[in-house]
Amino acid sequence: MAGRKFFVSCGHYNSKTHDILYGVPQGSILGPLLFSIHMLLLGQIISGHNMNYHSYADDTQLYLSIAPDDPDSVVSLIHCLTCVSKWMNSNFLKLNKEKTEILVIGNNGYNEVTRNKLDALELKVKTGVKKLGVTVDCNLNFKLHINQITRTAFFHLRNIAKVRPLISLKDAEKLVHVFVFSRLDYCNALLSGLPKKDINRLQRVQKAAARILTRKRKSEHISLVLMSLH
Repeated sequence: MAGRKFFVSCGHYNSKTHDILYGVPQGSILGPLLFSIHMLLLGQIISGHNMNYHSYADDTQLYLSIAPDDPDSVVSLIHCLTCVSKWMNSNFLKLNKEKTEILVIGNNGYNEVTRNKLDALELKVKTGVKKLGVTVDCNLNFKLHINQITRTAFFHLRNIAKVRPLISLKDAEKLVHVFVFSRLDYCNALLSGLPKKDINRLQRVQKAAARILTRKRKSEHISLVLMSLH
């Protein structure tokens, strides 16, 4: 990593060359290890405020159990984020408030008192946030996630339907598996136990895909076709 230099180019003009004293080359073998070491202190700061957290690459998520009548929990979160912001500033980083979201999970959505206190952080209190491709909502009913799956699936099915007369069944199956069924299968264990009306929306996606593959009309029964397609 020694001997690296940089310069700034603007139009036809280039600055003088300077030595790079800090940082890690992008794509280097040591990059992931050094990044993990650098982020260890961030984990210590979060744990020091009695909060749980998960990190995936540069995405860090905090978890805190808050009782409606316990104001100290929210205060702990505020202090934690303040310390995180100070640590980032001292390490030439910045806490991006536009990408920092808060989700309050409860039986009746988020509690208004809790939300008002969190508004003091000037961060977005959302009704649903995306975690590794899964949209988690404030009621944990995964309706937002199902909405996203069905909307994206039907978008791709409409496009596949346009080219279906021009391609073979085998090729059409590949397209459906890649663009549709991969989304239905992803983290589908989270959908276990949901009301039947929500699961039926995903079932309609499967039926629509089967009709497109076999070129069946809407008036024709699809159960046997689904069984033949496994």
